[in-house]
Amino acid sequence: MKNGFVVSIAALIALGLSWCGFVLAPVMQLGTEKQATVLNSSELYPVGRPGEANQGLQVYCANGCAACHTEQVRQDGVTCYLDIVSYGKNRTAVVEAMEKIAEQISLTNPRALEIERLRSAGSPEPFLNGVTKENADTAAEAISVAGGKTEIRIGATGADIWRGWGVRQSVAADFLYDYPVQLGSLRAGPDLANIGIRAPDLNWQLVHLYAPQALVKNSTMPPFRFLFEVRKIGGAPSPDALQFPKAFAPPAGCEVVPKPEAKQLAAYLSSLRADAPLYEAPFTPVMTKP
Repeated sequence: MKNGFVVSIAALIALGLSWCGFVLAPVMQLGTEKQATVLNSSELYPVGRPGEANQGLQVYCANGCAACHTEQVRQDGVTCYLDIVSYGKNRTAVVEAMEKIAEQISLTNPRALEIERLRSAGSPEPFLNGVTKENADTAAEAISVAGGKTEIRIGATGADIWRGWGVRQSVAADFLYDYPVQLGSLRAGPDLANIGIRAPDLNWQLVHLYAPQALVKNSTMPPFRFLFEVRKIGGAPSPDALQFPKAFAPPAGCEVVPKPEAKQLAAYLSSLRADAPLYEAPFTPVMTKP
C-alpha cells in the first residue's frame, strides 16, 4: 500500500510537471503577448483583421487548408547589401574604389554589379549583394574615403525568403489575433504567410479558389467550387460574377458568383501580410539568392 501511494504521488507530480511544461509555460510566455511596436515607428503591429477576414479564418480552418499550406516563414540567417547613396563630387574616384572592392571580394561575392554600368548610371545604384558585414563595412569605408556615401542594409536569408514567401521570419506576434492559429506542417502548396502581399487582388483569390489551374498552371490544388454558385444570367450579369480565361469559363448564358463563405475566405487570404519589421524580426531582405 505504501508503495502504491508513493507511485501515485510520483505519477501526479510527473503529470503536473508535464502540464506546467506543455501548457502553463507557453501560456505564461505567449498568452499575455501584446501588440509590438514596428521598428523605427510608433505604429503597433498587428492590427485585428476586419470582420469578413476574421470569418474567413474559420472558413480556412473548416476546409482544412492548413493540411496543404503553412503560414510560417523560416529564416536561416542574415546577409548584407551595400547601396551607393551618393558619388559625391569625384565620381571617378568613387568608381575606381568600387572597382578595387569588387576585385578584392570577387571570390566571395560573384554578384557584385557591373562597374561599367554604374559608371554611366545617372542615379545611385545597388552595389554589393549578399556579402558579410565585414566586407560591407570595408567597402563602405573605402567609398567614403573616395568621397561617396553608402547605405548598408541587412537582409534575411533562407529558402523561404528567396522564394519570395516572406520578408522576414515568422514570430509569435504575427498570430496575435488568430484563433485558431493555422501554422500548418505540410507544404503541398506554397506558404501563405504573405499571400496578401503576393496576390492582393480579391478577384484573383476568388478565381483561384474556383479554378486554381486557370491562374497557376499545373496547380495540384483542388477547386473549391462548392463555395460558389453557377447560375443562369438574368436581366443583367451580377456585379460579383467572376471573369475566367476561355478554357475555364462557365457554360454560355451562365455566371459564377461567390457565396459569402468564398468572399470571407478570399478576404482572409488577402489579409495575410506579415511584413512589418519588428525588434525580434527586423530584417528587410532583397528577394535574390546570393
